[in-house]
Amino acid sequence: MRFSLKKELPLILIVLLPFLYLAYIWNDLPEQVPLHWNVNGEIDRYGDKSELIMIPFLLPVLVYVIFLAVPVIDPKKKIAQMGGKYNRIKVLITVFMSVLALFIIHTAKTGSFSNPNILVLLIGILYLIFGNYFKTIKANYFIGIRTPWTLENETVWNDTHKMAGVLWFIAGIILIFSSLVLETKLNFNLFLAITLVIVLIPVAYSYMRFNTLKKDSQKIR
Repeated sequence: MRFSLKKELPLILIVLLPFLYLAYIWNDLPEQVPLHWNVNGEIDRYGDKSELIMIPFLLPVLVYVIFLAVPVIDPKKKIAQMGGKYNRIKVLITVFMSVLALFIIHTAKTGSFSNPNILVLLIGILYLIFGNYFKTIKANYFIGIRTPWTLENETVWNDTHKMAGVLWFIAGIILIFSSLVLETKLNFNLFLAITLVIVLIPVAYSYMRFNTLKKDSQKIR
């Protein structure tokens, strides 16, 4: 995957949007801006407005650079085998991070976080995106559910990601819906519970699937 400025330019512009927006509103920002809210949407930390500059760097820029670097440093070149699918994941996640950065900066400008459920809704969309693409991810060291058992056995990797894809997709739908109907604290607790489930179940499944295949191979011998 060679870097092509012509092909990457639209995505680079999207990465730069939070910087441009921050520059546009800079003079209108007070020296101290809200930087953190609790689960009830109440401000619990203020900071210098210069701290906002780090948000685009830590979200769209960092994610975009990682996506560019991974195919280059991938020792087995598995990422390259994904072709256009990897690029679509890169675009979707980078755009998501840019939108998230814009949202955080805008919230700091207005000083209002009247509906914290919006963040959970955005994360739900992210889970849905990952769930949709999990089954297309080839075994690699960088993206996906990387356990000792998925990395050891390609069948375990494929089966785990098919199962996890369904799990994450459903989780995304649930979080999107709950963000529209539940009150903030309950929705946040649901988000934490669902996140724990969709992380731990694929790990446990990969272990059990690996042992099942191992036992089956021993029986054949």
